Amino acid sequence: MNRRELIASSAALAVAAGASPVLAKAAQRSGTPMPVPPVAKKIPVRIEQLGRVRVDDYQWLKDDNWQAVLRDPTLIKADVKEYLVAENAYREAMMASTLPMQAAMFEEMKGRIKQDDSSVPSPDGPWEYYSRFRTGDQHPLFCRKPRAGGDEQILLDANALAAGKAYSKIAATGYSPDHALYAYAEDAQGSEVHKIYVKDLATGEVLTDVIDSATGGFTFSPDSRWIFWTNRDDNGRPDKIFRRPARGGETTMVYKEDDDGMFIGVGRTSDDQFITIGIQNQETSETRYIPAGDPTATPAVLEPRVVARTYDADHWGDRWVIRTNADDSIDFKVVQAPTGSPGKANWTDLIPHTPGRYIETVTLSSGHLARQERADANTRIIVRNRAGAEHEIAVDEPAYALNLMGWSEFDSPMMRYAYNSPSTPTSTFDYDMASRERTLRKVQEVPSGHDPADYVVERLNAPAADGELVPVTILRRKSTPVDGSAPVLLYGYGSYGIPMSASFSTSRLSLVDRGFIWAIAHIRGGSDKGWGWFLNARRMTKKNTFTDFIAAAEHMIDRDYARAGNIVAYGGSAGGMLMGAVTNMRPDLWAGVIGQVPFVDVLNTMSDTSLPLTPPEWPEWGNPIEDAAAYDYIASYSPYDNIEAKPYPAVLSVGGLSDPRVTYWEPAKWVARLRPATTSGDPILLKINMEAGHGGASGRFDFLKELAVDYAFAVWAVEKGWTRA
Repeated sequence: MNRRELIASSAALAVAAGASPVLAKAAQRSGTPMPVPPVAKKIPVRIEQLGRVRVDDYQWLKDDNWQAVLRDPTLIKADVKEYLVAENAYREAMMASTLPMQAAMFEEMKGRIKQDDSSVPSPDGPWEYYSRFRTGDQHPLFCRKPRAGGDEQILLDANALAAGKAYSKIAATGYSPDHALYAYAEDAQGSEVHKIYVKDLATGEVLTDVIDSATGGFTFSPDSRWIFWTNRDDNGRPDKIFRRPARGGETTMVYKEDDDGMFIGVGRTSDDQFITIGIQNQETSETRYIPAGDPTATPAVLEPRVVARTYDADHWGDRWVIRTNADDSIDFKVVQAPTGSPGKANWTDLIPHTPGRYIETVTLSSGHLARQERADANTRIIVRNRAGAEHEIAVDEPAYALNLMGWSEFDSPMMRYAYNSPSTPTSTFDYDMASRERTLRKVQEVPSGHDPADYVVERLNAPAADGELVPVTILRRKSTPVDGSAPVLLYGYGSYGIPMSASFSTSRLSLVDRGFIWAIAHIRGGSDKGWGWFLNARRMTKKNTFTDFIAAAEHMIDRDYARAGNIVAYGGSAGGMLMGAVTNMRPDLWAGVIGQVPFVDVLNTMSDTSLPLTPPEWPEWGNPIEDAAAYDYIASYSPYDNIEAKPYPAVLSVGGLSDPRVTYWEPAKWVARLRPATTSGDPILLKINMEAGHGGASGRFDFLKELAVDYAFAVWAVEKGWTRA
């Protein structure tokens, strides 16, 4: 067989195996055999639910023993592993031409990181606590120094802890109020199942009584005698709060949550007068509290839970301070209540509700209350003293982020906050709330150089179909033209009320400096324009999230920032569901779509009560097990269930084998169904990290390598690099 016959044979084999004729012809033109995509076997499973029937050909990709796989990925079924490995190999072969670009982008992103960076120290009593990196290290050192001056103490070397492990991530650290003990929670699989270790700082020894199967959240009691933590059950759900002597001993259950739909966690109030247990789902919450003077007491209910009412509580020396949406306060208000009788009957307004001004968070010191508010996709900070006098910290820019960071000493008038914008690195300030004097503590360094004046930040407002205006934040180089010729990366999320801040990122400069326009669509489902912005895109109005994103793209086209077919859509987790939905709805708009850990199998997942997030998320999506209307509405947009024969853009679907949130089979099933459906010839690719979970790689440099794959795919998709393979 001569070379031409070999090429033709490879092309025919690619078509037979499921590759598109367009890709096969590209291989024939280039003289390079086209990589042959895996073909997922079909095992039809008939599912009957509420009188409805659906057939899932790829349900077999869900390992029946998935809980064990999260803890030990080597237990995955052989046929599932074989398929995932084959998909990874195919994606690597298809994108082989981008390897030099990936390497260049990685070096650029790495070069923008100050490798020996450190956090601004947080003072508390005789010590200042901080973290820092050594040059070349993947993981941080957690440290402290005497406040009066003296030698550094390394409390935890996360690099040593990670040695020999494919994955290691510190989820939380904390020290006892007497500064004698240090605790840390490690996830060693990417499955978010943690072990909590306690270290004696006098001897430097890690105590032998290790806490297993924890969510990662914990707190010491104010008297330093006890440690409280949140347990994780066999399905990965937080179900109990436990307590034991801080240095080891008998474990006691403090609280058990019987509602599978609630998350729980434990902490302390700002003034250290109480230990608190927070109980909540997407729309309902309850707080229980234990007096600091009696840490083994039974938790008392602050105010019983009521569906669709949420609140969180802190203590301000002589009273409770509570942020709540009670009394139709859609964008939240702040109330106060007496220490001894904190129930709702005794709530009085401290900061009344103002529609459109969403109160995101409140932080307390002995003499001041500071709050962070969000409106029109920007933030501001308001400081209030006990007499009620207020003043504002704000920034006059079209798009920016102010972040209230609090302070570790309750009796200090100091507060810390950070400012940045898409073009401006982060500045961290210490702010005296009494004198209004601010001190610049740190400016984020970009070692390879960065001049904000080289960039333009703009804010557009895209009209949605119902007349709402969707903010869109734009970042571009000054030299990048606004004539439709520049490629665009449009990022979106739009769920759970989580806003997308107009913040600075060194990594995205690798695209912006290559002529891309980076855009963030502040779509409904987030709280970018207030809590009502979230409420208007959940359950039976969820499609507003998708149409808002499409409206943002169309407005950019109308304003000559983009053109159809030259935009890469990018989103992760619930933002990956957005990616799947807009790919089905408007495939013509996108050159490529990147779904990071994409939640695309919505109907199946929301019908599977064995998954840890399913019952807690019914308030967000609806319950398709019991509610026929919810079933039908989810079925009308669920990305996996709405794939059909049409010209889809190039897709990169990214997952993690140990992910307990968006399980690996969702991105895998999406690809398995998309590839035979598309008529465009654009590639459908899958990337499964076989050693990580929802957050990707744990090391700071390994994570950048993963980003480099995404960004190289974006360039490759715009340029249709596979046609020149």
